[in-house]
Amino acid sequence: MKLKILDIKGNDTTKKVEFNDDFFLKKSYNHSMYLEIKRYLSAQRQGTHKSKERGEISGSTRKLHRQKGTGGSRKGDIKNPIFRGGGRVFGPKPRKYLIKLNKCTKNRVKKFILEQKLIQNEIKIVENIELSKPKTKFILEVLQSLQLKNKKSLMVLGEKNKNLYLSSRNLENFKLLNVYELDCFSLLSFPYVIFSENSLKQLHKFLSK
Repeated sequence: MKLKILDIKGNDTTKKVEFNDDFFLKKSYNHSMYLEIKRYLSAQRQGTHKSKERGEISGSTRKLHRQKGTGGSRKGDIKNPIFRGGGRVFGPKPRKYLIKLNKCTKNRVKKFILEQKLIQNEIKIVENIELSKPKTKFILEVLQSLQLKNKKSLMVLGEKNKNLYLSSRNLENFKLLNVYELDCFSLLSFPYVIFSENSLKQLHKFLSK
């Protein structure tokens, strides 16, 4: 499979990138994709929630009334959970929401999503972009030339580029990532993906592991 490489003005260049057909899976991995998205969203949770139980709140330990003879149940002290201001029963405690998923499964899901985007013509490849200073207008012009100005799009670079990041961080429907920062959630959240020439070569090596 050969893919065309466009310049920053959206014109076709003579250069092409060749993908080996063995790189793609040619089968469905919907359940693996569900597990990966679940893992990603769970990892975003801080897990710092905490409520005080009976032994952790401040209050008197005085016995409220005598044990027998009142006709009521025994209640202990004022920190009893049945009272307002008392401790909470089985409240949340700090925990980690991490879910383990094999590396090969994550790579399979990325390949599957990229394969579907290639079928739907939602992937564009551009030449390597270099900026001497941050300029948001330049990114808007590139998106305009690629006909993606008002569409949610994700750009993947081969290596970190500070000027490009500073130029694009204020754009609402645009996100810039490095190849090694690429995740399945971002691939699904952004319908269109723009790869730089260098990023495709590194992506092929990264996902072939």
